Amino acid sequence: MRVSSQGVTVVALLADPDAPTDIAQRIARILPARLADKSGQGRRFDVEVVSEPFTSGAEDLPTLMRRIMDRGRAENWDIVIALTDLPLLSHGRKLVVDLSHEHGLALLSLPPLGGLRLQTRAGRVVEAAVLGLVGPQATQAEGPAPSPPLLAPFAGRLTPIHPSPVGEEETADLRYVVSGLRGYLRVLFGMVRANRPWRLVPGLSKALAAALATGAIATLDSTVWSLAGALSAPRLVIAMVGSLGIMIGWLIVDGELWHRSTELSREARQRARLYNASTVMTVGIGVLVCYGGLIVINLLWALFILNDQVFAATTRTPLHATEYLTLSWFVASIATVGGALGSGLESDEAIRAAAYSKREQERRTMLQNGYSAEPSQ
Repeated sequence: MRVSSQGVTVVALLADPDAPTDIAQRIARILPARLADKSGQGRRFDVEVVSEPFTSGAEDLPTLMRRIMDRGRAENWDIVIALTDLPLLSHGRKLVVDLSHEHGLALLSLPPLGGLRLQTRAGRVVEAAVLGLVGPQATQAEGPAPSPPLLAPFAGRLTPIHPSPVGEEETADLRYVVSGLRGYLRVLFGMVRANRPWRLVPGLSKALAAALATGAIATLDSTVWSLAGALSAPRLVIAMVGSLGIMIGWLIVDGELWHRSTELSREARQRARLYNASTVMTVGIGVLVCYGGLIVINLLWALFILNDQVFAATTRTPLHATEYLTLSWFVASIATVGGALGSGLESDEAIRAAAYSKREQERRTMLQNGYSAEPSQ
């Protein structure tokens, strides 16, 4: 790590565009004061955010660490902390952070921090990484660099984050990874959060229009009234699960969202499983939100349009709150199937834009096109 000649340690937060940049900008507002307070010794810090796609076309740690190191050498930075929403793997384990005390840099993967309190967790890890990099460095004779003490809340028996061995030829000298089922779930939820599944609702306008039209017509159908009243709760649940499954499957197949890795390595297969699991969860959450919205809209439509006497004469059942709710629930399942058919009118690009963040869209396009890790010189 270089030592600033002006008595100020310059810290660069090198962030991928989109969510990582937003997180880095929020961290940068409070980081200088926190670092000065916790480092002591009268140190001052200047934090700047640089937004650029430093992970473009690469998913392997050596390439990314080399890019960060080269980027840091080209600027007047003392420490470089790189943030990405890309899930990274190290020997089959999911990386949280790589640190190199010699070069004064760290690479942080955001998905292993989970889907909740991401901003707070990312800020604490960045803070701990900077303090660890500006602290005393261990020499080769002393062994590996000591673990930054502020990472202790993240690395312990009660968390899936723990230190991992680093190869002698690697740039990093300290590494934290997640493992086990809890670690896998944290990465998965982090990836889903980055995709922002709630954007699926406004992103599929044609599918939603078809679903709303189907629901409006089905609410007026006397056969649907009779079926809704005759179905038991388990059958209504089966109809709901079936319609959701049809919608999710159709979107994934029609939008070509399923990721197939062209590589045969273990890490490539792991990444493919993570991508596909996050896709199913992202689309599933988005479709579930749509389903809940359809129930509410169908209920309001039924309250406005249905006539008690006509309904009772047809079904031999008075129109009470239970009947309204049951009918709205069943109609939502019918409308969801109609929405699945309507989604066929959406372009593949529109479906991908609704299901993925901008960075994830670019990344998958590169992977599908066989983009190499390093551009040709």
